[in-house]
Amino acid sequence: MTWIATIVGALMVAAALRDIFHTLWHPGGFGTLSRMVFAGTWRVSKVVGRASGTTAIAGPVGLLATLGVWTALLVWGFGLIYWPRMPEGFNFGTSLSPQSSSDFWASQYLSVVAVTTLGLGDIQPGTALLRLLVPMEALFGFLLLTAGISWILQLYPALSRRRTLARRLTTMASHGTAAIVEVGEASIAVQHLEAIRGDLAGIEIDLMQYGESYYFREEEPGVSLAAALPHVPDLIAAGRRSTSAEVRNAAMMLGAGLDDLLALLRRDFLGDPGDAGDRARTLAAFARDHQHGPPTAASADPAEYRGTSLRRPRTRRED
Repeated sequence: MTWIATIVGALMVAAALRDIFHTLWHPGGFGTLSRMVFAGTWRVSKVVGRASGTTAIAGPVGLLATLGVWTALLVWGFGLIYWPRMPEGFNFGTSLSPQSSSDFWASQYLSVVAVTTLGLGDIQPGTALLRLLVPMEALFGFLLLTAGISWILQLYPALSRRRTLARRLTTMASHGTAAIVEVGEASIAVQHLEAIRGDLAGIEIDLMQYGESYYFREEEPGVSLAAALPHVPDLIAAGRRSTSAEVRNAAMMLGAGLDDLLALLRRDFLGDPGDAGDRARTLAAFARDHQHGPPTAASADPAEYRGTSLRRPRTRRED
């Protein structure tokens, strides 16, 4: 019984530490447990939230639930290690009876006191091994606290970058930037396309490092990447119709960047809807998963900009 409880407890502690490492510090990390918690919270929120309008809290709830799972694994794991060693391995305060204070719940109480770094209470380790394990659990508890804080500090800047890109795409679409890319000044068009390509690469890296950020849903379409991303193919198509080779090349590079991001979404979050060349299907699946419909088309017409100062000036050779 002693060894069974010890092995099970040690495995629970190891599972928590492995998941913390892969979620917070591994370059391409998203731990197995945290992924399951976030995915489950995401599915539940879409079912329950339709009536209550609370789907936007799926991400924060998933974050708190994951921290709760990690804490529970550490508490239960160390508690199982302590349990078969009671009462012989511990010293009890004068107010406690060792025989009546040595059940499973007493070991969990000791584990909670240790992991919260509250210090030793009325139950104290009495053997050399336990005197090492209890402070070690307190160290893991401090690690869990700092990990939760660092997780928030890492995650929300990534969400801010995603929302900023969504706002930028929405604004560009509403002001007819695709038309400017097609017939306007080449240097301005290239600047627009390259800026979006850089932003998409940053979002792709964020999703690789902070996969949990996918499960944060924005209710307002203007700041939702899922709602705004379908505007990017319009910019790509406009750039490919340009008479400037530089603009066409920038549009090709933007298309490659978009395809890389969509491949990541298909592989890790959307269950691979369609093949690599089916942008529209992946974009639609991404929008549906975040409960957004297709964006409204921009009303600007490239003809509005022909003959204006936005158009690329003609060179002598072209004249």
